[in-house]
Amino acid sequence: MLSKSDAEKLIHVFVTSRLDYCNFLLIVIVIIIIIYMFLQYMLDMRQICSSLHINIKAQMSTQSQKLRKDLLIKHCAGVNQSLVDFNKIDLTNFIVDDKNGIIYCYVPKVACTNWKRTLLALKHDEPYPNPMSFKGDWVHQRTDVYLFVLKAKLKHYTKFLFVRDPFVRLISAYRAKMLKYDQYFYDGYVRHILQSYEKQSNLPVGYKEAMEKGVHPSFHNFIQYIVDPRTERYAPFEPHWRQMFRMCHPCLVEYDFVGHQETLQEDAQELLKMLKLEGEIKFPPSNKNMTSTDSVKDWFQSVPLEDRRKLYKVYEKDFQLFGYSRPTELLDE
Repeated sequence: MLSKSDAEKLIHVFVTSRLDYCNFLLIVIVIIIIIYMFLQYMLDMRQICSSLHINIKAQMSTQSQKLRKDLLIKHCAGVNQSLVDFNKIDLTNFIVDDKNGIIYCYVPKVACTNWKRTLLALKHDEPYPNPMSFKGDWVHQRTDVYLFVLKAKLKHYTKFLFVRDPFVRLISAYRAKMLKYDQYFYDGYVRHILQSYEKQSNLPVGYKEAMEKGVHPSFHNFIQYIVDPRTERYAPFEPHWRQMFRMCHPCLVEYDFVGHQETLQEDAQELLKMLKLEGEIKFPPSNKNMTSTDSVKDWFQSVPLEDRRKLYKVYEKDFQLFGYSRPTELLDE
């Protein structure tokens, strides 16, 4: 039988251990609460920062759109045009989407294949198919837009276009149509350029044989062809190197959105948001082999200064209207 003192000791030990356990448990609970509050704080801060980032990006996008459209207004101020002048223009590059109330003016070599794919996908029922499921050659089939129909919709539909640095676009056109051509481009342009500016004769008849033999104009030959005043004597430039303003008429059409190839993904997302379609469809990713602005100087090394300056005159209006700086590093040597 326990003595009174032993019993008191046992009770003391028991009570002390219970108190130590409770203190330990209390400390653990406090630590858990502190960690939880810290994590909650970090999550809230992340959401706030994310929201601020989105708001800043949205504000920047809104500001850039305002600047781009203001620039068009500025440079079109002296141009006396109205919808009546539509009777005199080619509407080949306009695509109308009645389902979503969209008018798109496409510019070759400015993401037009992916925008055509996206508009084709939007014509289907929801959920919309992946735009990349449409083959590139199929989306380029001609769609006729009638003048009286387009004029009636211009006031109510959302109108957009995408543009690109004119010289970078030109390099891209050369790579796509002078280095990799089909029979149409070989007969109509490659052979003519080589015969006119390289004085080559006895060229292969078929484009496949020509490709195998590495037959193609130099970049300088291509520029010579463009700046030659005789080139447009009988027909306008081929659309892949025709000036952007001549295809989309920004002084005649009041565009709601002007996108740039240089900020393609951001602009595409902003446009889809503006159309309330950002949650319904995703714009395809950019081509990894896309011509970069950084490579322009390398391409123009073979082009004499005089021809560079002539070329700028050909595309000067595109540079001015769409906010691209005069390439002084190419023109002021």
